[in-house]
Amino acid sequence: MTPDLAAALTGATARLLGFGRARLREYALAESPSGDAAALARCAALIEAGHREAGGAVAREGEHLVSRFGPEDGPHLLLVGHYDTVWPVGRLGAMPYTDDGTTITGPGTYDMKGGLVAVEMALRALRETGTTPARQVRLVVVADEEVGSPTGGAVVERHLDGAVAVLGLESPHPDGALKNARRGSVRLRLGVRGREAHAALDPGKGVSAVDELIDQLAVARGVVPADGSTLFNIGRIEGGRRANVVAGEASAEIGLRFASAEAERTVLDALAALEPVRTGAAVEATVLSARPTWPERPGDPLLDHVAGVGRLLGLRITGRPAAGAGDTNLPGSRGLPTLDGFGPPGRGAHAADEAIRVAGLAERAALLAGIMAFPPDDVTGDRG
Repeated sequence: MTPDLAAALTGATARLLGFGRARLREYALAESPSGDAAALARCAALIEAGHREAGGAVAREGEHLVSRFGPEDGPHLLLVGHYDTVWPVGRLGAMPYTDDGTTITGPGTYDMKGGLVAVEMALRALRETGTTPARQVRLVVVADEEVGSPTGGAVVERHLDGAVAVLGLESPHPDGALKNARRGSVRLRLGVRGREAHAALDPGKGVSAVDELIDQLAVARGVVPADGSTLFNIGRIEGGRRANVVAGEASAEIGLRFASAEAERTVLDALAALEPVRTGAAVEATVLSARPTWPERPGDPLLDHVAGVGRLLGLRITGRPAAGAGDTNLPGSRGLPTLDGFGPPGRGAHAADEAIRVAGLAERAALLAGIMAFPPDDVTGDRG
């Protein structure tokens, strides 16, 4: 990428900032919690229209969107994002959308509708400067990332073949750094069956599933390595019917994060092998969703390339591993060149103070446009 093109893209994305702010407001006001089919459909229709306006060919794969820009054939640059959020419809009442020219707040702005808007701005900036993507840009936007991508993950996987690199549009680290590795993530249900009985008249005939679950959770904590490779969180517990009945069923939903594939195998194998403490109880560990560990690798040509594009644009780009998981775990775990965190910098993912920095929309759009014009397979400089 030449300095002249870098300057042109920076100027174009700055001029498009008003468009980006309006677009983000439109997307954020279309609340889109995971699993709410009607709300998701309203938001998806807006995003599809935006992609078509930016020159994309858009296809639906269930609730998920796949848009193509630029050349029809050849290897592609895969961009991955999602439009579902953790917030229920009506959250805007307690967490209103605001834009004071410096900061934009509201549900979904940081995680991750700001990233979706940055892509649209990048594509428009390329068109404004008379530049076309050097490779096909294929954008997969799923509807279920916040619940583990039970169907969206398969859509992402279908588009990995032929990808020269994968860029995730999730929010970056708080300081704006990209994410070049992610912990593996597993949601697991630990279910226990006991035997109901009257808690006063026949307590000896009962087998308390709640008591068994408490003991099993203590055992489960004990299988977690002490080396920091595994994060263990009991997120939800339920069981029993009433105080005068020995509980017949109980369960806990556990969140696990793994820094290595070895830790993942060790812990999951141990949880699958749990045995009942009480005679008459039954224990079962069921994986509800899983994302493989994307390990950090020594030397990262993709990060080096993106940082080089950033320098031409006057941006300092760095990267480091992240504790959270997302759809980029899959390509990263398979060794594909992968980076995440291309959304605008801000704060508060899944939190009431969720917000982005307005200027970050233009900065990320310029960076994405530069990568589209000068993709990582051109790192040797063949395009000048």
